Amino acid sequence: IQKIWIGSYRLRSLFEQGEAPAFFLDEVQKGFSNGFDLKSNGCDSTTTIVVGNKTYLIGGSSNESTLEIGVQIFDQSSGEWVYPTVLGTAPKPSKGFSTVLLNEDRILGIKKCSTPDDFAWFLEVDTPYVRQQKKILGTEVVAWSKGVKGKAEKPVVISGPSGVGKGTLISMLMKEFPSMFGFSVSHTTRASRNMEKDGVHYHFTDRSVMEKEIQDGKFLEFASVHGNLYGTSVEAVEVVADDGKRCILDIDVQGARSVKASSIEAIFVFVCPPSMEELEKRLRARGTETEEQVLKRLRNAKAEIEQGQSSGIFDHILYNDDLEECYKSLKKLLGLDKSENGSPEIEPIWVDLPEDHSISKIDQKIIISSRTPELEKGFKDLIVIDVSSLKGGAPGRTRGLNIYSTSPVLESLNGIHELS
Repeated sequence: IQKIWIGSYRLRSLFEQGEAPAFFLDEVQKGFSNGFDLKSNGCDSTTTIVVGNKTYLIGGSSNESTLEIGVQIFDQSSGEWVYPTVLGTAPKPSKGFSTVLLNEDRILGIKKCSTPDDFAWFLEVDTPYVRQQKKILGTEVVAWSKGVKGKAEKPVVISGPSGVGKGTLISMLMKEFPSMFGFSVSHTTRASRNMEKDGVHYHFTDRSVMEKEIQDGKFLEFASVHGNLYGTSVEAVEVVADDGKRCILDIDVQGARSVKASSIEAIFVFVCPPSMEELEKRLRARGTETEEQVLKRLRNAKAEIEQGQSSGIFDHILYNDDLEECYKSLKKLLGLDKSENGSPEIEPIWVDLPEDHSISKIDQKIIISSRTPELEKGFKDLIVIDVSSLKGGAPGRTRGLNIYSTSPVLESLNGIHELS
């Protein structure tokens, strides 16, 4: 693997002055093979990836054991260094980092000595989310997204007017499938009350912080209620999926519209009453609202039903005339009306990069192998990362990684071409 070793004091000085080392520019002009090792050896180290006319330097300051991972860009067309706005949550310091370019829009980074749930990270450089944020912020933007093995079930967005029974339907789902569904924890800028706990009842946050995260596209939906902001973050939904559950979002039509426009793929369900007369009957039977509140809810319900039926947001419209029948319909559209034999759990592979290794690529497969005879003895199989089924991305997770080990002989027969 071709490497660039730049002294820490020199690299830092050049970054600060906005200049580039002449020998580095010479190498850029010659053209690099994408996919470089980054090793922690007590000095500043970088791994480089060329995308079009831009060279991305990923790395930074390191000590004896860990490496801080930062991002800088050299624009070959202007001959200048660019300092991008970095969105998402960057990988934690590691003992080493290797990279390879995927599809011209994102870079796969693999951390050395990592846990199975923390080895793969994607740096997005030209995805729809990054392009959108460039327009909003008016600056160069890159975004980190954590890579996750396997896929997650699509979240379920359930909307409907007050009194239609959607809360009851959700409770029935949670009771029958307690380990399958979960709720995201919303954010709010209001102060906590009495026994409320941060991260349990709400994520309590400052208004300036939440407004910045809304601007950065980190919220699926939000609203201002009595002077305070409330909202559902992408991260809150991803956490439910990380726990192996399917997230249920009980939100209004406007919130559903925002989720529809986001990067999250969801199933959208609108629950209608059989008639406005029946809805009024149910609201009055609850006996929890004043006459004025009942009339207000009915006015809002009429507008919501019109939007729900004509907006094109919702994939399914259910009529809650008979609760049991409506619940059966909900389970059917979620694929819960038939017993399914789940696939056996696959033991996660611990991706521990050898100190000296190579990264190869063919089509949508990344192959990692050791280089020295000593390491090859303990590294008999190649690790293959299949990235052909990626879903999602910044500001959430990138899911769909398929990781397995295989014989070097088999992969050589498949025509692997070494990049580095």
